[in-house]
Amino acid sequence: MGMPLEVQTMIVTNGKEKRIEHNLFVLQKEGYRLYPLDVPLEVRRTKHGEATGQAVVKKLVLENETTIVTYELIALHSIN
Repeated sequence: MGMPLEVQTMIVTNGKEKRIEHNLFVLQKEGYRLYPLDVPLEVRRTKHGEATGQAVVKKLVLENETTIVTYELIALHSIN
């Protein structure tokens, strides 16, 4: 039996990210999603919106049909 899995090339927050400390954020997404670790990725508020910054994924947890991404914001392009 297979498991649905998406491979991501950017972080789309939809405004649901939570700041842990300074530039460290956590985001919970439905389903299983695979993000590259320690590689700069674009951060966007929506899939088709402008990039708001760049981040590096530091931790990835896949459990209970959800993905929890912990990432560090390394560049901010816009505050809106």
